[in-house]
Amino acid sequence: MKIVADDKIPFLKEGLAKFADSVNAVFLPGAKIAKSDLLDADALITRTRTKCNRDLLEGTKVRFIASATIGYDHIDTAYCKSRNIFWTNAPGCNSSSVAQYFASAILNLANERKFRLRDMTIGIVGVGNVGSKIAKFAEATGMTVLLNDPPRERKEGRGIFTDLGTIKCEADIISFHVPLTNDGSYRTLHLAGENFFREIFRRIIFVNSSRGEVADTGALKNAIRNGKVSDAVIDVWENEPDIDRELLEIAKLATPHIAGYSTDGKANGTSMCIRALSTFFGLGADEWYPEKLPEPECPLIKIDCSGKTAEQVLLEAINASYDISQDDLVLRNSPERFEKLRGEYPVRREFPAYSVKLKNDTADFGGIIKRLGFILHV
Repeated sequence: MKIVADDKIPFLKEGLAKFADSVNAVFLPGAKIAKSDLLDADALITRTRTKCNRDLLEGTKVRFIASATIGYDHIDTAYCKSRNIFWTNAPGCNSSSVAQYFASAILNLANERKFRLRDMTIGIVGVGNVGSKIAKFAEATGMTVLLNDPPRERKEGRGIFTDLGTIKCEADIISFHVPLTNDGSYRTLHLAGENFFREIFRRIIFVNSSRGEVADTGALKNAIRNGKVSDAVIDVWENEPDIDRELLEIAKLATPHIAGYSTDGKANGTSMCIRALSTFFGLGADEWYPEKLPEPECPLIKIDCSGKTAEQVLLEAINASYDISQDDLVLRNSPERFEKLRGEYPVRREFPAYSVKLKNDTADFGGIIKRLGFILHV
């Protein structure tokens, strides 16, 4: 059996080595995978840079596609269905990574702008795997949380959800965690467009770590210029990797589509692909996971809580695991290296890979630390 795979998917060679006797694996740059590479291929394992559509797949033998990503807008699902090509993605694989990214962003902003999270209201647009974890972080830090997810609300009832209009009126922070849909009742293409920003009631912190096309670049730039958006945190961009340099310049925090790029998230995504491949072709590795993930450089975080607020303690802990300012700096210095910055992204472990030892914790900051997923060192 022949498998063509994106050569930037971590741990994939290790996973496919399990099938060395029965599988011929060919690894290629995702953006350069062509029909000629797939003519005799049975399976394709990829990321968002490979557009899996008629142009790529027509006339090939491919009958299985796995994407090591939570999004699947790069897969023409209707075409795949019409050709009986099975496809799968990796929902939730990097949700904790995006929550870590958001936590670093918002705590660094709070520290610089001198606001307290418990005084803030956050509107979370899209409450799936990622949005739910953002909500847990927000609740743990005392924020008022507004949730907007029309597809879930339709299935589950009004309950915990609110409408986008309320979020526009009441939220200090608006964070997007939606899939990209170009049409239909739940269209998210340019959801954050001119009308959206025009109806914002107060100056907001705008965060987009979902898909670049969810925000209209021109409208977002105007909203930053006219003060509707006080700070923009942008991880995803229209026309990647040819990102808008003006938006890069005026965004408060700008990163090269790496919010979900923790080593743990990558391992999860690859594992889900290998398991799906094994199940589909009966290869006998339905529970595969990488044998070992690289350890953090400093797995023990020591913090003296004396005279510090909860937010200051959290900022120290979170930045010790991931400091968003470093990713912001490298993108600003080399925006032309957008793809390389992603492809060569360093090891980043999530909160559970770290132990936090607190000294003089008289206010029980340890409780919040544990809620975020860190191991509390006793």
